[in-house]
Amino acid sequence: MEEKTHKLKIRAIDGAVFAAIKNSVKKIETRAAIPSYCKIKKGDKIVFICGQERIEKKVKAAALYKSMGVLFKRYNVKDIFPGLTTVGQATKKYYSFPDYREKIKKFGLIVWELK
Repeated sequence: MEEKTHKLKIRAIDGAVFAAIKNSVKKIETRAAIPSYCKIKKGDKIVFICGQERIEKKVKAAALYKSMGVLFKRYNVKDIFPGLTTVGQATKKYYSFPDYREKIKKFGLIVWELK
């Protein structure tokens, strides 16, 4: 299976998320499962970009979840959002991203476990 490299941007306002990934505090990255994100599979590399900074992580596992309810039965909130502790806080965070309420409802969530 051919390993692919994907680029994902992290908004400057979410610089703490970038730092957590960089320091391996955050080992789980999630996004609304739009078709382009579903192409990222186990073994692929993700280059995270925040401003001028870049870091590369390998995908250890990838999975699709139909809803936040199902996602948070599998993962702890703090594993996805270091610094948050409740599903309510996580929901509010997801909905703070542009159009995420609609995208999650339509596509679900993609989860990447990072090495």
